[in-house]
Amino acid sequence: MTNEPLIVGLGEALYDMLPVGPILGGAPLNATVQAHQVGRLLGGQAVMASRIGEDALGQALVENLTARGMATTQLQRDPEAPTGTVNVTLRGTEPEYEIIEGVAWDRLEWDDTLERLAKRCDAVCFGTLGQRLQPARDTIQRFVETAGQAVRLFDVNLRQHYFSTDVLEAGFASASIVKMNEEELPVVAPLLGATGDETAIGQLIERFDLSLFVLTRGKLGTKLFASGEAVEGCAARFDLEENADSVGAGDACSAAILHGTVRGWPLQRTADMANQLGAYVASRCGATPELPEGLLGEWQS
Repeated sequence: MTNEPLIVGLGEALYDMLPVGPILGGAPLNATVQAHQVGRLLGGQAVMASRIGEDALGQALVENLTARGMATTQLQRDPEAPTGTVNVTLRGTEPEYEIIEGVAWDRLEWDDTLERLAKRCDAVCFGTLGQRLQPARDTIQRFVETAGQAVRLFDVNLRQHYFSTDVLEAGFASASIVKMNEEELPVVAPLLGATGDETAIGQLIERFDLSLFVLTRGKLGTKLFASGEAVEGCAARFDLEENADSVGAGDACSAAILHGTVRGWPLQRTADMANQLGAYVASRCGATPELPEGLLGEWQS
């Protein structure tokens, strides 16, 4: 059991360009911000390893993380490429994404700072989108391979055309935990030689020797699968604030999964926290709202 875990988000750091304006985004960054907030109460810290531009958005990102008490020394600066952005259109509360190409996080480079971080972290969260181009793909895969001592959560985010069977195979093979949503499962499973429904999960756990498989199901919440065991998180609901959206709800779930796993919690406790955090973020605007202390109080014991 780790009481002061170091959790790393690895890959895309960007801004979601929402109707209300730019808001911090990127699945691993969202998960890292929420993991850091949880760590402030339960113990531990989270840091983001990515690459940003030497521009106004990059500076705003650094200032945002600094204001949250997070270290930024693992953020590389790119003198040529801009900080990543995603144009987000909301259909009700559900987001649609247009991911801008030719940005700094695609150029994430392996260096001594990343090597040291990989060797000492307790958990790392990485995904498909961050690996859409080189050199970021090789850097991410090398980091995860170097972090063999850590919990390694592969977050399958199928965005536009930015995924391939090769990236999925490599991600599953290097992960100890895989997370995806119920719409992604019937797409991913056949690409990896499994059936296209929930029975595929057991096949994938066995083939890739996974310790945990996380299936997010929107309003139905999170379901966790381990060898011979499946657990559903208790339902959680919050009143919607004005301009609420579901952006980042699954990433808050990732933060809970990472904390619960490195702390050795029972699956039910971890699933319940995942539902609680995910539902709260879905009731707010943007992916990284401040978590009220009362929300996390029950997890301190």
